[in-house]
Amino acid sequence: MSPASQVDAWLQRLASERQASVHTVDAYRRDLAKLLRFMEAQGVATFDALDPNRMRSFVAAEHRAGLSAKSLQRLLSSCRSLFRQLIREGALAHDPLTGVRGPKVRRKLPQVLDVDEAGALVETDSGGKLAVRDRAMLELFYSSGLRLSELVNLRWIDLDLDGGEVRVLGKGGKTRVVPVGRPAVSALRTLGTAEGMQPDSAIFRGRGGAPINPRTVQLRMNKLALQQGLPKHVHPHLLRHTFASHMLESSGDLRAVQELLGHADIATTQIYTHLDFQHLAKVYDAAHPRAKRKP
Repeated sequence: MSPASQVDAWLQRLASERQASVHTVDAYRRDLAKLLRFMEAQGVATFDALDPNRMRSFVAAEHRAGLSAKSLQRLLSSCRSLFRQLIREGALAHDPLTGVRGPKVRRKLPQVLDVDEAGALVETDSGGKLAVRDRAMLELFYSSGLRLSELVNLRWIDLDLDGGEVRVLGKGGKTRVVPVGRPAVSALRTLGTAEGMQPDSAIFRGRGGAPINPRTVQLRMNKLALQQGLPKHVHPHLLRHTFASHMLESSGDLRAVQELLGHADIATTQIYTHLDFQHLAKVYDAAHPRAKRKP
C-alpha cells in the first residue's frame, strides 16, 4: 500500500471509528499532505524509509517556509498519530519521530471579559425580531460555557428548563450535562414562548427554521459588542473563556471547571489558573500583613 493510501485509510478510520469531527480530520489531512509532499521531493517511497534525521529535516523545512511553532507541534502530532497506528497494524517497524521534538510554544493566555463587561454584553437589547434569540444565545454561552458547535446544534429536547440543565454533545462525541443559570433559563423560556418548543427542532434557528449558522452567531456577537462599545474583540469562544475564568476565580475548583468545559485533559483547563493572578495579587496585597507591595 502506498503512503498516500495508508494516510487515506487512517483518516477514514479517524472519521468512522473514532468519530473525529470534520475539522479534526481536515487538519490531519492538511498536515499529512505536507509529509507526503516532503517524501516525494526527497524520493522516499515508504514510511519505513523515514528516520529521525529525515523528520528533523522535514520540520526544519516547514519552519523555514513560515510555519509557526504551534503549527509545527500540531504537524508533529499528526505524524506521530499516523505512525503509532501503522506500528500497531504492523505496517511500520519503527517510529521515525523517536527523539524528535518541535519548538517550544509560548502559550498565549486567552482574553476574557470582566464581570461588568460580560453582564453588559449578555443584557444587550439588540432590538427587532432577533432580540429574544440573541439574548437567549448570549445568556446560555456565558451561563454554561458552551462551545459554538455545541450551541448551534442544541434542540429543545436537550434542555431541562425546570431542572436548569442542558445536555450537550461535545468533542469526540462525548455527552455532558451542564447547569443553566436562572437568567439563561428565563431568556430561553421567552424564546420558546415566541417560537415554540418542538422537541426535535433547533433552539436557535436561522432562515427556514434550520439550525443557525455558526458564522451568523459570530457576526451577531461582534455587532452587539460594538453596540456596547466593548474594547475587546468579542467572539463565541471569548464567552467560554470568560465563563471558565469567572468560575475558577470564584470556586477555585479546577476539576469541576474541567468537567463543566468538557476538557479531556486537565492541562487544558489549567491555563485559566494563570488568568486569576492579578485578582489573587490584589487579595494578597489587601490581606497579607507583610505584603511588600501593599501601599
